[in-house]
Amino acid sequence: MKGRVETVVCLGGIFFSPALAELGFEVRHLPLARGEILDWDAVCRRAGLEPDLLLYLDRSTAPPLVGLESLPCLTAFWCIDSHIHSWYPTWAQGFDLCFVSLRDHLPLFRGRLSPERVIWLPPFADHCHRPPDSPVEPEWDLLFAGTVDPETTPGRAAFLAELGRRLPGLAARRGVFSGLYPRARLGLNIAERGDLNFRVMEALACGACLLTPRVGHGQDELFRDGEHLFIYDPKDMDGLVRLVEELLAEPERAARVAEAGRLAVEAAHRPIHRARTVAQTVRGLDAAAVVAERLAHARDIRERYLKLVYLHWAEAAGNPAARAAYLTAAKR
Repeated sequence: MKGRVETVVCLGGIFFSPALAELGFEVRHLPLARGEILDWDAVCRRAGLEPDLLLYLDRSTAPPLVGLESLPCLTAFWCIDSHIHSWYPTWAQGFDLCFVSLRDHLPLFRGRLSPERVIWLPPFADHCHRPPDSPVEPEWDLLFAGTVDPETTPGRAAFLAELGRRLPGLAARRGVFSGLYPRARLGLNIAERGDLNFRVMEALACGACLLTPRVGHGQDELFRDGEHLFIYDPKDMDGLVRLVEELLAEPERAARVAEAGRLAVEAAHRPIHRARTVAQTVRGLDAAAVVAERLAHARDIRERYLKLVYLHWAEAAGNPAARAAYLTAAKR
């Protein structure tokens, strides 16, 4: 293992892989089929090289990697869905670094991983999220863009149903955000699980005047209420209705805040900004020393952290091959 990281395999989501290449890394992206489980040999075979850094970009699925504790390269996990998967902080202890999307969850990941190895990496907006080249005439007063299903998103569905009874100009649509938000006077975000979600950055990047709930996780550090967006209390429907009515009556104010929000995203919340954080972190390490330290404690890491996770997934797995892979990982 070299002390400097030059080659990176990004496993799972593509996210900022192209931006890492812009920063001088040789990058290979390995997509993951749902339920796929890889070990070191499979990673190297598919990538066509032995990487200096294996970066797993959260796909919100069962563990796609086994043998974490024994991998001979630097390893990192960008954890996005810690508000959904309670086993993530335990599994993350098998990595050398953990980048965490939700800032308030950082302490959950500090076990074997020291504070400097657990880094806040907020959501961002990809370049496909942008305003149209030509102005679009608004069709809706208020738009929620995303899935609304009483079975899979019951809180969201109930919230929008109540809000729609009070605001006839509310629309809920699915589709490409850049084709939706410009057609609305105001954009609405809902954080059903209290997470700082990607929709905040994506809506702002599309030029929306965004109304979003106060959720914590560093939101107030990234954007200022009334300057870049507007924050509402999801438990105060009356207050939200008043805010919408005020902004519809002040279109110049709404446009000013929308533009400030868009510029804030361009300045600090595009793929290159997150890639720079990753690059600065890994280039600031003696990768060989970090990997050697993990390998020296591989058995303890497996017994204290990974074994429980793999035994859980061996029981929960829906096919014999997955069960066998997780059982082998737990017992090796």
